[in-house]
Amino acid sequence: MAKPKIGLALSGGAARGFAHAGVLRVLKEHKIPIDFVSGTSAGAIAGLAYAAGMSADSIEELGKSIGWYSISKLSFSAKGLLSNEPLGDIIRERFPFSRFEDLVIPFAAVATNLETAKPKVFRDEGDAGFAVCASCAIPGVFAPVEDKEGNKYVDGGVVAPIPTAAVKELGADKVIAVDVISPDSEFWGSPTTLLGVFFQSAMMLLRTAASHQHYQADVVIVPEVAHLRPDEIGKMDEFIELGEKAALSKLDEIKKLIDQ
Repeated sequence: MAKPKIGLALSGGAARGFAHAGVLRVLKEHKIPIDFVSGTSAGAIAGLAYAAGMSADSIEELGKSIGWYSISKLSFSAKGLLSNEPLGDIIRERFPFSRFEDLVIPFAAVATNLETAKPKVFRDEGDAGFAVCASCAIPGVFAPVEDKEGNKYVDGGVVAPIPTAAVKELGADKVIAVDVISPDSEFWGSPTTLLGVFFQSAMMLLRTAASHQHYQADVVIVPEVAHLRPDEIGKMDEFIELGEKAALSKLDEIKKLIDQ
């Protein structure tokens, strides 16, 4: 009997996405075979790097060069203060491959169609840098990303915080999901402003949606990042360490999965 094809689904989570790098290091070091990869938002960046064949060290080095200022610029648009176009430039310049058809592992990036409120799964062919930018276009922060047909896309986390369905559509029989969204946030206090209430409520909705997608995966890795805010890019090393620890705790379960 043929072994199952393994898919890896990486959640969004802004700076918490650095934990994905730690998970990827453990998977590589323990030679866990990954046949398909999907990613949403920050998970799309890490997922594309993995699918392009980058080593764990290279992915971590890339992470050290990424900051809010390096991946964004003023958008001069009423639809968002910033544009994440520089992120696409980084991908095209620094990734071994930046087109879907050239990737080492089949990959899908999930965005949200702003007009239909449905997932847009980018895969198979085309500019993966554009797809990742679309997947990472956080509403209210980054302006929507627009394609040549005029379709506008925002962050995939709006409809698919953990892109398990996308990796199954690629052909995965079994799915390993990495969720850096749903851990409770220990740093939250009681919000004192309208913006604070809005942001905290939005994060609660995302966490609930992410946790409800766990049933679609066969193994779920949840790094213990509750005490770290999604904007704390400067704490990359801690995120990576927590990702490694969480992946190691699930290794036996993963090995049983791939030996079925």
